[in-house]
Amino acid sequence: MGKTKINKPEYRSTAKYLMISPTKLRRVADVVRNKPYPEAIAMLEVLPQKGADMLLKVVKSAGSNALYKNKMLDEDSLYVKEVQINEGPRLKRVWPRGKGRRDILLKRMSHAYVVVDEKAQAGE
Repeated sequence: MGKTKINKPEYRSTAKYLMISPTKLRRVADVVRNKPYPEAIAMLEVLPQKGADMLLKVVKSAGSNALYKNKMLDEDSLYVKEVQINEGPRLKRVWPRGKGRRDILLKRMSHAYVVVDEKAQAGE
């Protein structure tokens, strides 16, 4: 038999049905992916985009989950391991046009999924 891989716990958080387009939220997610946790929090607090505030709540929640589940951790030993932004449902709205016509306006929603993990130690 081969080696058995020991699964380290990951600390995750999700936010569903965020009223922002996934493409707009992915721009913000690319900034904080694979960054240290305190640096990611600092970056999200100063970014001007609407998605930064939404993603900040999810990253903070994942960090809080990590610190709650493992009391030996501190914030400096965490990093943002994974950030996924998926499409949610779309709200269809009518947009009146000239001559009695209409267009369909799609209001897109997003699901955010964040995984925070501890940095690998030099001895591991």
